Amino acid sequence: MSTADFDPATSAIVIVTYNRSHLLNGLLTSIRSMEPKPGWVVIIDNDSSDDTTEVVDSFRDSIGTEIVYRRLETNTGGSGGFSEGMRTAYELGSEWIWMMDDDVEVLPDGLARMGRWSRRFKSIQGRRYDYDGSEFYWQYRIAERMGIPIPFAPSKFGASGFKEMNSGCFEGMFIHRSIVQQIGLPDPRFFIYWDDQMYGWLASRRTTAVIVDEFVLRRTREIKQWDMGIRHMNASSNAYRYYIMRNRAFIKHYYRVHGVYNPILFGLGTAATFFKELIRLVFVERTVRGTSNLLRGLRDGGRIGRDRRWRPMPALEA
Repeated sequence: MSTADFDPATSAIVIVTYNRSHLLNGLLTSIRSMEPKPGWVVIIDNDSSDDTTEVVDSFRDSIGTEIVYRRLETNTGGSGGFSEGMRTAYELGSEWIWMMDDDVEVLPDGLARMGRWSRRFKSIQGRRYDYDGSEFYWQYRIAERMGIPIPFAPSKFGASGFKEMNSGCFEGMFIHRSIVQQIGLPDPRFFIYWDDQMYGWLASRRTTAVIVDEFVLRRTREIKQWDMGIRHMNASSNAYRYYIMRNRAFIKHYYRVHGVYNPILFGLGTAATFFKELIRLVFVERTVRGTSNLLRGLRDGGRIGRDRRWRPMPALEA
């Protein structure tokens, strides 16, 4: 597979960080060792109170590419950070935008591996290793009408080296500016959770979106998990529990706009999400405390779902 038409200098890595300068340091160190390198590294700082600014400045002369640093006035969550990061990369003129959190490292040939697929596809997800070096399984397909991941989507790749997806993950999404132009920026109203799934779904409605059999990232933060073999269930937090239920209302709105909303099936998806989070509480975190956050999210989501003034993110002008 040729990379002849892929120019790394026209790509940007977008990183969102918040009070994790030690992890950001590791990611920037890995980018310094990359070959080839992107044209820009865009860093969105969600108003960190640690030494993030100093860490960024320490790499400006050694990373080998241009750093564009934006420190936001408030914490806008991952959703707001990626929305601002994509806007910045788009306005810089990036042809390809590679999204990632601060708790990963890029493998040295990661950008070259993604570039191999850029002639065929415009929304691409690479693979990553987990903290312990094992292969990380990501649920790359959703049951569309229910709005939830399909946990038993096949994990093996065939001879083609890719599988079509209808979802997305901002920990490694590699997307062309033409798709960003059509679907707009990620929606900052999500704050956290479901934002990347929704963005990947929107992209898949405009182009053939794929996950490719290329390991390009490595997770650098250990997360408590319930190991179920290939699949696993991570520990969560009260904030995640709240937003995972509240943000179902945003998915409902997007589905209504795009004509795929089915109240019965979507309601089943919401119920399945609620019970999955209860299972996560019991089997991963060994508690039932936190259930109130799920209920609070459902309540606030109901109010948002009834807001007739709501509009989706607009497309970008050419």
